Amino acid sequence: MVEIIKTIPAALWVGFAVLVYLTMRRALLPQLGRLTNVKTPGIELSFAEKMMDEAAVQQGEGVQPPASDKRAAISRLDHAAELMAGGRILWVDDNPEWNEPLIRLFRQVGMTVDAVRSTSEALASLRQRSYDLVMTDMVRHTEQPAETAGLTLIDAMERQSVELPIIMLTATFDPRRVIHPRLFASTNRIDELVQYVIDVMERIRFGAVSKRSSAVTAAPAQTRARV
Repeated sequence: MVEIIKTIPAALWVGFAVLVYLTMRRALLPQLGRLTNVKTPGIELSFAEKMMDEAAVQQGEGVQPPASDKRAAISRLDHAAELMAGGRILWVDDNPEWNEPLIRLFRQVGMTVDAVRSTSEALASLRQRSYDLVMTDMVRHTEQPAETAGLTLIDAMERQSVELPIIMLTATFDPRRVIHPRLFASTNRIDELVQYVIDVMERIRFGAVSKRSSAVTAAPAQTRARV
């Protein structure tokens, strides 16, 4: 009898909990459903890995980043998601579909990415909208000379006093061709491109570069471009 008496309080609590659940379940279940859909700030890591893998394949052979470097770029992007949000990229490439995985990745962290196919389209976009940085390829068959279209864009921006940071992504990296005093960085690797975009946005957010202005410096190009 003593043991039975000891179990009575626990049984009463269980019964009370069941009674509360039965009484309030119609109100509680929708709220529980909402809680399961809550996502933490940042990016979905599996999505980021997939986008970087697809981007590396699109860029061709010789640009597959080591797994450790890819994870480092994804981890940094996840931590930098808040400062990336609201950033604006103008991406100039005659094959924008090749960049679609990275465009989706940057949009995942809240950035706006506008894709154009030529220098003339890029200059028109720069007159119409403000951007934080410009990304370009080197070779574009939408204009002449095709082999140095990326440099044509940089020179045209310089003539029009558009002094935004410029990052060049080129499948065939030749430092004799892609080094330019107005380049922020140039690379043929997807993970490095992500790192450079974060670098630019950190400088903007922390005041080293005035947001969407002409305050970019030319010095980083010589030190940050990698073979």
